[in-house]
Amino acid sequence: MLITAGVDIGSTASKAVIFGDDKILSSVIGPSSTNPAQTALEIYRRALELAGKAESEVAVVVGTGYGRAQVPFAHSNISELSCHGRGAHHALNSARTVLDIGGQDTKVISVDKDGNLLDFAMNDKCAAGTGRFLEMMCRVLGLRLDQLAEMHFSDGEPCMIGNMCSVFAESEVINLVNEGVPLPRIVKGLHLSLASRVASLVKRVGIEPDLVITGGVAKNRGVIDAISNKLKFDLTRFPPEVDPQIIGALGAALIASDSARTK
Repeated sequence: MLITAGVDIGSTASKAVIFGDDKILSSVIGPSSTNPAQTALEIYRRALELAGKAESEVAVVVGTGYGRAQVPFAHSNISELSCHGRGAHHALNSARTVLDIGGQDTKVISVDKDGNLLDFAMNDKCAAGTGRFLEMMCRVLGLRLDQLAEMHFSDGEPCMIGNMCSVFAESEVINLVNEGVPLPRIVKGLHLSLASRVASLVKRVGIEPDLVITGGVAKNRGVIDAISNKLKFDLTRFPPEVDPQIIGALGAALIASDSARTK
């Protein structure tokens, strides 16, 4: 069996996938740290242990993500644009537009029928429209990230969050809380603000169905609902056995598999 691995070091979460026999043998998600090289090694070894494999059995390792250059045992590192496109296409063959909402940036990726990158747009200058934006607002509201979706589907109209800048939006949210505005309305407004930023990126690339979302924010049903409503376009879900947060690492493992076969 040809065994490869992908290690995705993101700004907030790091992921590792062990791949072989045309399937995911194991995957691990853990928090990123100030020592990305150590984090990469830890999650890689945990993934190997879960797969019941030794390091010597892995033919090729590819690093990707924000800290991809800090994966010391990787044979190469590849842009997360290519990895998310390839991973999304493998998980759902019909995927043509990939929306990756990460901790630090948001990317819209267009791929062809083989999962190859065609075009992309990226927001990497501001935290608005990213997972970091929601984390910041959760601290202000005293909520956990997993409470946002429940709040989103509660009764009440969304508040209008006028500032796209995360710093000014934070001040706006604090004012809304002090005015006694119900938290569900504020959460809906935050999701709508994020969806507006994402929609502007999507429109630069265009939508070719199926449209899928990757990254940790993909687990927030409220965000998916807000983006769908803003775009007036339904997002397609990955099969239930595929965690959208590991798509980048999966793509890296697939590219590693291509490399191994070429060699």
